[in-house]
Amino acid sequence: MSDPLLGAIFVAGVIVSLGASWVLVTTLERVGARLGLSEALLGMLAALAADAPEVTAAVTALARHDTHIGAGVVIGSNVFNLAALLGLAAVVAGRIVLHRRVIELGGAVALWVAVVCLLVVVGVLSPAAGLLVALAVFAPYLLLLGANVERLARLRLPGTWAGWLAAAVLEEEQELEVAIHPSRGGARDGALAALAALAVVGASIAMERSASTLGARHAIPGIVVGGVILAAVTSLPNAVAAVYLAARGRGAATLSTALNSNALNVIAGLLIPGAIVGLGAPSGPTTFVAIGYLGLTMAALAIAYLDRGLRRLPGALIVAAYLAFVLVLVGSG
Repeated sequence: MSDPLLGAIFVAGVIVSLGASWVLVTTLERVGARLGLSEALLGMLAALAADAPEVTAAVTALARHDTHIGAGVVIGSNVFNLAALLGLAAVVAGRIVLHRRVIELGGAVALWVAVVCLLVVVGVLSPAAGLLVALAVFAPYLLLLGANVERLARLRLPGTWAGWLAAAVLEEEQELEVAIHPSRGGARDGALAALAALAVVGASIAMERSASTLGARHAIPGIVVGGVILAAVTSLPNAVAAVYLAARGRGAATLSTALNSNALNVIAGLLIPGAIVGLGAPSGPTTFVAIGYLGLTMAALAIAYLDRGLRRLPGALIVAAYLAFVLVLVGSG
């Protein structure tokens, strides 16, 4: 297959993936509203749908035992998400205002998953063990997002803890209600979501195969193909959504989109398939990407916590840090 044809397949996959991802997110939100899910769980469902391209591309690569591309797509897209969903969104919006309780709750889970990701990549934990450790925190977090004040009271937590958790969940819920607020869907939305999911899967496989073939043909390292090229194009749906939310002043929704998307990427796109097919031996470039993901997560959360949000200058610095990360990764390749 010629290079121009492979390039055309890649571009077509990007276009189809973007369009189908948008349809998938909107229809799943309406289905979730029909099922009576909380706004926070609807946001998680939307993040999972928007993550479909990178997760599918990563699983496809890992199933072919191309671990550099597979791990690169997942972890590289997480670094891109931090730059685009938080950094670029702050630059566009001028300022993203955030509640500290929301940063503490979502940030603690995000850092936990990022640390687990690094430990798995360097070989300290197996993918199966890493999956269990990640779910030990992420699963209760999901249950917490679906809980209301009455359910939290039934957990019999200490009064201070229960009050803090209730306030944090309520603050995030209030922002997501304005940011999402979908209408109730029906059977038609379920059918459209299924068709859109199939389109996303097909387009993502086409992107991964064409990009990996072109990379191998022109001696482009797999970590660059996955960690830079595929990571960026498969994360575009999330980036567009985050910039839109930030421009509307929905700070908690923007942060939730970024952090929850990254956690879902690691669990669904790296740890689960890695536990099934393996991740291969640790490598320097993959370790560098995982360190970049953890480091930028820590930096973005620290800045947001100290300033109760992100202003334009710190947002620009996050974007600059990502560009430096890309230059180092491409240079090492």
